[in-house]
Amino acid sequence: MCKDAAEFESHQFSTRDLPERMRLPLWRDYFGQGLVRAEIELLSKSPFQADATLQAIRGLRRLALRGSSMRFMRLRANLADGDDSIGIIVCSPGKCQLSQRGRDIDLRTGDAAAFLHSDIASVTYIDGSLLGLVVPREALAERVTNVERLTMRPVPHRTEALRLLMAYLKSTFNESVLAAPELRDAVVAHIHDLVAIAISACVPLGESSTSAVVAARHSAVLDYIATHFQEPELSVQMVARCQGISPRYLQRLIASSGSSFTGYVNELRLQQALRLLTESGDSTQRISDIALQVGFSDVSHFNRLFRARFGDSPRNVRYTRKDSC
Repeated sequence: MCKDAAEFESHQFSTRDLPERMRLPLWRDYFGQGLVRAEIELLSKSPFQADATLQAIRGLRRLALRGSSMRFMRLRANLADGDDSIGIIVCSPGKCQLSQRGRDIDLRTGDAAAFLHSDIASVTYIDGSLLGLVVPREALAERVTNVERLTMRPVPHRTEALRLLMAYLKSTFNESVLAAPELRDAVVAHIHDLVAIAISACVPLGESSTSAVVAARHSAVLDYIATHFQEPELSVQMVARCQGISPRYLQRLIASSGSSFTGYVNELRLQQALRLLTESGDSTQRISDIALQVGFSDVSHFNRLFRARFGDSPRNVRYTRKDSC
């Protein structure tokens, strides 16, 4: 894979359907040499298995790995590829060890550290999963002083910038989001900013107006709401407290996407109710139970919102769907 892929690329590799004797050789050849350009040493005596996804776009590569315990080694022969990028390893869950220039760093669940692709290094991965990012050196050099000084330093999992980076990656680094060139460039720039902040400082970011921080906080808030919208007690205050920001700042973040907190939560709840009414095979479930299931504690309020949103009552929507089957 080219260091700077012009468009979004995704490579997946799994040993699940391969004969056991072919798994490790193919993993070393295709994935180790062909994609990540590293030697691979198996550390487990159990049958080898691995699942990995490598995604790339101009200015960023992302690796997600789960499998047997192993060690990736960038040896002198591998350095001939001329790749001087900065690698970032995030261990989640399980444990990892990063070694370079005579230093060893032990990483636990959620911890991260950066290292140089242009120097001999090894990453030991033991049980669990591993996330890796590769960022062009010049992109970080524009944002921090002395990039090398910031490598081989553990970034604890509680670091706010690291948490925001992970939330932002989860919501934005996929083909559907990165299809538009303008949006793609903005997302990559935000990720570069968040990586630079994460590896260079562990101070709280507060309610920063920096575009990358605002974008990451916005993604983290929407992700949290999408996970918890079915909880009746969900409130601005609860989400703000969990995200470490003020309710007023949270409301401004959601308003930036053209909605309000209540409007966004209600839309998620109503869409889920519609799915339960039209896609569920259980037509005996009471409307009141569906309302409670999606997070509405007042059934009359649910009925009014549903009719206003979809132009009909929940009961009629269900019967219309049943009659059309």
